Amino acid sequence: MWYNNSAGPFLLTGFLGSEAVHYRISMSFFVIYFSILFGNGTLLVLIWNDHSLHEPMYYFPAMLADTDLGMTFTTMPTVLGVLLLDQREIAHAACFTQSFIHSLAIVESGILLVLAYDCFIAIRTPLRYNSILTNSRVMNIGLGVLMRGFMSILPIILSLYCYPYCGSRVLLHTFCLHRDVIKLACADITFNHIYPIIQTSLTVFLDALIIIFSYILILKTVMGIASGQEEAKSLNTCVSHISCVLVFHITVMGLSFIHRFGKLAPHVVPITMSYVHFLFPPFVNPIIYSIKTKQIQRSIVRLFSGQSRA
Repeated sequence: MWYNNSAGPFLLTGFLGSEAVHYRISMSFFVIYFSILFGNGTLLVLIWNDHSLHEPMYYFPAMLADTDLGMTFTTMPTVLGVLLLDQREIAHAACFTQSFIHSLAIVESGILLVLAYDCFIAIRTPLRYNSILTNSRVMNIGLGVLMRGFMSILPIILSLYCYPYCGSRVLLHTFCLHRDVIKLACADITFNHIYPIIQTSLTVFLDALIIIFSYILILKTVMGIASGQEEAKSLNTCVSHISCVLVFHITVMGLSFIHRFGKLAPHVVPITMSYVHFLFPPFVNPIIYSIKTKQIQRSIVRLFSGQSRA
């Protein structure tokens, strides 16, 4: 075991007991890292360069891609450093700052909520869509979602700086998560147990309930359309968003279930689930939008075939 005094760095173990295959595991993570950078980066380039995509319905996926890249940049350099280069030490400030990945998860939840609102406006009041979702309003919504994510997580991040760490300095992971760091504090950490539950309930789970309610209203509107072809066309507008919502919230529920009820499960189970939660949505979101959005498909063809932009 590694031990250190309160001023020393934390030490990341990586996959404990599997150190001999860290290099092979790092290759898989590198492929995932590159795929996330390429997929989300390409989506951002498309939306930036193609003027036909300069509309609110594409600005929100761009915000989602930015958030996914932020989640990846926050963790993957450290993960690869531990697995590939055996760089296990991480300073207090860097470790605590890395816990802001939780705020990016809340930002992503907020963007998915805003995308539900976008679908709701597009289907319920299509003639007023452009007057409701103006560029300035989209910008204000984006800033509001960003501020909510960072301000809601700030109290528990600041609390990490206040606690003494006088025992083991070892984190059984390849990057810093609040749940792992707080276990090493030599103080009363009741606040850090209760606040995340309240915060998650008032953000991620409340967002999920509002999204479900919004889709009930959307389905009610679509069912009132006479033509079956028009019904399918209207629902197809929101297919990519529904797919991203399912990917995100299924991983959130899986991670929450493991943390609450999986205390007897092997340690590798919550670690693996945390990777699924933080890496799977950023990996599949650009794929979903590329497959399900025809305008983005056409833009991809123009980009890689060298055709002029619309």
